[in-house]
Amino acid sequence: MTEETDIRRPLGLTLLTGLYLFFFLVTISTYGKPLPFMGRIYDDGPAKIIIFLDSLVCLYLFLGILKRQYLTWYLVIGYNLFEIANTVINLNYIHVAEVEKVIGERVNQEAMIVNNIVCALAILLLTQFVYKNKSYFSNRQKYLF
Repeated sequence: MTEETDIRRPLGLTLLTGLYLFFFLVTISTYGKPLPFMGRIYDDGPAKIIIFLDSLVCLYLFLGILKRQYLTWYLVIGYNLFEIANTVINLNYIHVAEVEKVIGERVNQEAMIVNNIVCALAILLLTQFVYKNKSYFSNRQKYLF
């Protein structure tokens, strides 16, 4: 047994692991559906490719957090900041009319904006938690396997 596995897993790290497993499952469940990404709404092939790649990243983050990999600490922060930037860009460039056309029903613009801002703030708080708990990521191995 190594020293990393002897240390009791902190509750925060366990919850973080579960959260990224949830993110992976939510991402993979959107496969085949339209996807807002960097100011455009993608459909069919491009959306499937982006969702597949995002699912792989989420899976890697889940496994990296599970194994307490040091490199994952950087990747989680980068991924979260990228998701926040994507949300802000989508809010600025995708209009409600485009969203309504894709989903086929009316969308409350204020609710859409508030929901996206709240999600971005939650991801920002999550990123702050990860940043402050760098010591949880004690596995210095380069590779997951």
